[in-house]
Amino acid sequence: MKRRKVLLIITSVMIMYTSFTVQASMPVPDLLPIGQLRLDKEPSEEAGQVSGNSAEVAGPEDEAETAQDVLDGEAIGSGAILISDKTAEDYELAYERAKNANWGYTNLGIADVSDNLNIRAIAAEDGRLVGKLPRNAACEVIDTDDTWAHIKSGSVEGYVSLEYLLTGVPAKFKAEELATTVARVVTDSLKVRAEANTESEVITLVAEGEELEVAAVEGDWVKVLLDDDEVFVSAEYVEVSAELGTAVTMSELLYGQGISDVRVDICQYAKEFIGNPYVWGGTSLTKGADCSGFVMSVFKKYGVKLPRNSRAQANCGTTIKVSEAKPGDLIFYAKGKTINHVAIYIGNGQVVHASSPKTGIKISNVSYRTPFKAVRILYD
Repeated sequence: MKRRKVLLIITSVMIMYTSFTVQASMPVPDLLPIGQLRLDKEPSEEAGQVSGNSAEVAGPEDEAETAQDVLDGEAIGSGAILISDKTAEDYELAYERAKNANWGYTNLGIADVSDNLNIRAIAAEDGRLVGKLPRNAACEVIDTDDTWAHIKSGSVEGYVSLEYLLTGVPAKFKAEELATTVARVVTDSLKVRAEANTESEVITLVAEGEELEVAAVEGDWVKVLLDDDEVFVSAEYVEVSAELGTAVTMSELLYGQGISDVRVDICQYAKEFIGNPYVWGGTSLTKGADCSGFVMSVFKKYGVKLPRNSRAQANCGTTIKVSEAKPGDLIFYAKGKTINHVAIYIGNGQVVHASSPKTGIKISNVSYRTPFKAVRILYD
């Protein structure tokens, strides 16, 4: 009888141990590196991979690092830790590396508004405006209370209403949808070509420091969107990374002296629609417009009638030097020598324009690509 009891106890212990080991060894979803993206579903030597703040042209042996990568593919969870030979330092390192994959933000916030979220100098509704966080733009959340969030985005730091800010897991999932893969130019006057070879036509030149939206990485070439055209640049002269939009400073929204009220009004009105969608053939400032439809609709409000397409708009008014442009003048861009894009100059070396289906209406540097001509249609 005593022997039977001993056998029953041994059998029970073995069953419990087997069950626990199997359960603890099951793969546990890695919830830490949410901020990782891939340029392709299946990474290859031709397809780049984005991880965290940067993306590099990578092969199968150059994978993005996740918490499980650091731990040699082991499961993550309390059960796994009990049967793992990894040290506490190993798990701490895995966590830190995975956390830093969140596009460079430790505590990510995303503006959940229809247009722009005001950033104020103090946590009060009458606080001085120091900038604006466009719809879907990202920020670092420094601290919060029940009503306000202390944030930093780009070069702007201040307070925004917590009611209109996504944080935590919702912010991370939203960022997965919003992150744009960009190629930052690291050489002076990068040649943009129609095809992925050095014999192809040079469409335009892009200045150092400018960012181009990436469509794909194809070996030694990066396919980018130049507004709504797909073109190519050499991978050797760009750095590819995943980016989220950031805040706009008040200095980017204001103008110098000597600019007429109507010019200021037109530019301020145009910027109300930043973040709204790009729609080819569209003319709606809220539901979607292409570059010329955006310009036409903005000026229509002020009694200025413009043709429907950018080439016809370039024949209106008086041609001026780009260096002479004032806020409210039009800047035109070309593919070769054929005008295919138009923007509104808003001062401080910047333009506002309906750029592409991915970015919608946005602000860019006037030299984000080589300007073809400038036109003045306002006389004041």
